[in-house]
Amino acid sequence: MTNLLLDGQTALVTGGSRGIGKAVALALAESGAEVVLNYSSSFEKAEEVIQQIKANGGKAYKIKADVSNEGSVDQLIKEVLNQSGKVDVLINNAGITKDGLLMRMKTEDWQSVINLNLTGVFLCTRAVSRPMIKQKKGRIINITSVVGLMGNAGQANYAASKAGVIGLTRSAAKEFASRGITVNAVAPGFIETDMTKDLEAEPILASIPLGTFGKPEDIAGTVKFLAADPAAAYITGQVLQVDGGMVMS
Repeated sequence: MTNLLLDGQTALVTGGSRGIGKAVALALAESGAEVVLNYSSSFEKAEEVIQQIKANGGKAYKIKADVSNEGSVDQLIKEVLNQSGKVDVLINNAGITKDGLLMRMKTEDWQSVINLNLTGVFLCTRAVSRPMIKQKKGRIINITSVVGLMGNAGQANYAASKAGVIGLTRSAAKEFASRGITVNAVAPGFIETDMTKDLEAEPILASIPLGTFGKPEDIAGTVKFLAADPAAAYITGQVLQVDGGMVMS
């Protein structure tokens, strides 16, 4: 293994069994971090990621937890601290979509997306804040979306949750900066994952200057940079768009 920028650090990745979360877990392990892979239901997929990391010479283990549930999150962090003794990096990646036009959207579809995508980020961030403050260092990286910046018809719940993550990121960055903790967000554009596989590609590609969908590894590379010390030590409260130029502001 080369380029061990995160050697000796422990990184927790929520929703790490597939897609962007999987790519992030693999990238952090490749950089030397011990990876704690959180999953909610995909036991087999999570185990596959763990075995892939170990086959590449890395260290990893998995913990099942529902990050939208306060008690579950508190137990998750307790288990990480028991097994690893610390949490150096938190990647808030877990998320879902339940798309539909706003006027027809069921309240439960609104709430379940907000609960996981936004409240989950709050719960995990709050839970790691105490051990990170005690360590006087930490990296928190939240996966948001360009949809949280520009909105999207049929995704009022998802867009609201991801816009909320941006506000939470900047507020947490201001609160934790004096404690040696940086908080940043990565806003993916359209990335080739299960979440985007059924979308009509042609009109989307026409709106992307680079003319292609991104890959999970594109997000993982950005996350790895933000997690690195000292490379990203002076970056906090930022939203890095990884979208092929789709949203320029």
